[in-house]
Amino acid sequence: MKSNSPFPLEPLRRQPTRRDALRLAAGALLASPCLRAATAGSSVTETLAAYMASAGTAPLPAEVLEKTKHHILDTFAAMISGASLPPGQTGLKFAEAHQGEKVATVVASKLLCGPLEAAMVNAMLAHSDETDDSHAPSHSHPGCAIVPAAYAAGEQFGIDGSRFLRAVTLGYDIGPRVTMTLGGLPYQMESHRSAHSISSTFGATAAACCAAALNAQQMRWALDYAAQQASGTAAWQRDTNHVEKSLVFAGWPARNGVSSALLLQLGGSGVDDIFTGADNFLLTFNPKADPAGLIDKLGERFEVTRTNIKKWTVGSPIQAPLDAVTNLRQRHPFEAADVKKVVVRVATSEAKTVNNREMPDISLQHMVAVVLIDKTASFAAAHDRPRMADPALVRERAKVELVPDEELEALYPRRVTVVELTLNDGTTLTERVEAVRGTAENPMTRDEVVAKAGDLLAPVIGAAQSRKLIAQILNLETLKSLRGLRPLLQKA
Repeated sequence: MKSNSPFPLEPLRRQPTRRDALRLAAGALLASPCLRAATAGSSVTETLAAYMASAGTAPLPAEVLEKTKHHILDTFAAMISGASLPPGQTGLKFAEAHQGEKVATVVASKLLCGPLEAAMVNAMLAHSDETDDSHAPSHSHPGCAIVPAAYAAGEQFGIDGSRFLRAVTLGYDIGPRVTMTLGGLPYQMESHRSAHSISSTFGATAAACCAAALNAQQMRWALDYAAQQASGTAAWQRDTNHVEKSLVFAGWPARNGVSSALLLQLGGSGVDDIFTGADNFLLTFNPKADPAGLIDKLGERFEVTRTNIKKWTVGSPIQAPLDAVTNLRQRHPFEAADVKKVVVRVATSEAKTVNNREMPDISLQHMVAVVLIDKTASFAAAHDRPRMADPALVRERAKVELVPDEELEALYPRRVTVVELTLNDGTTLTERVEAVRGTAENPMTRDEVVAKAGDLLAPVIGAAQSRKLIAQILNLETLKSLRGLRPLLQKA
């Protein structure tokens, strides 16, 4: 694959997978006395713990490492750009008021905190809005909790860039599998729990504990700690300022993951097998869940490769409609004044999330109106709440009709949309988007990810520092200490 990026792709060499490493690790672990004494029927937990313990040094396919770099870069860009938004500002105030131990970096600032505070605040920054990545099959936003947790724990334990990469990849493998096992979006809708919080807690715990280099027995307890901290209700959907949402999706899960790693590294212990036995996690959260889902294709299917990077800095259900309108305009140029009506069809469950919301970046009608006028949807436009009252935008917004579609609901987690745009002269233009740009089915190139990151980073830390940060993240294997990222992530 050719790239015009100043940061060229590494050759995609065939390498041993983590499954190979897992087989070797499992063989050694099964011989250990502590595992021979483990609770009967704990094969799922045993497999997960062995996988997690070996993850920090296990080989990964080159294409998986490359994709992980994309998501780390995208998440750091979301953190830094989020510093100007209400959740990020709230988090930075918290960091300034409770600096405590000066171990870990608070990005987009000059602050240093303890690892717990830094993980929480950086995660709030990462989900200050809808810029961060998303994993449709599990109905979760993995990166906003996993990357901050791995980074804070990594600074605490002085890990190198290579282990950081593997810790983040592990977080994506564990967290989403837990929520997929529970049932994903249908589970959240039926139980009223927050699938995002549950996935993020397990993912952040796995990543932080990998950074701490915990052994297989400690990883068993880490899963137990994550289960005990798994919480959250879907009431976050009523948060119109995004502050609570940033805590539910990211801040608290990242803090929880790091706290588990720190406790276990100092000798903490817990239940050996939280997925079987009396009052186990699955029995508590969804008795119908099949525990086999927790290790489905573990070491073969890497969930980071199935995680979407957003082309547009708006809510996931709005991505396809914006793609559709821009595609139509490229084929048949028109101005906003030429448009009579826009009918947007999305999955029924998705429509609920983005229907005329008070926040610009998760209001479908508003963002379609923005694209009609601006011919694009910039980060600034997606976060300009006062502009929602602009008469010109209000006029275009009135042309947009959102239609919940049960046929498209049946295709979820694919976010398919159909947009029908009628012009004043009677011309009707129709576009069906099957795979949004940035999804696993239609991924962004390295150049596109770099371009998005640069646009988000430069206004906060400057163009020169942004280029250095991007270059370092795309070459993380060369970073001897994760602490070397600090001057590139903070304001000069």
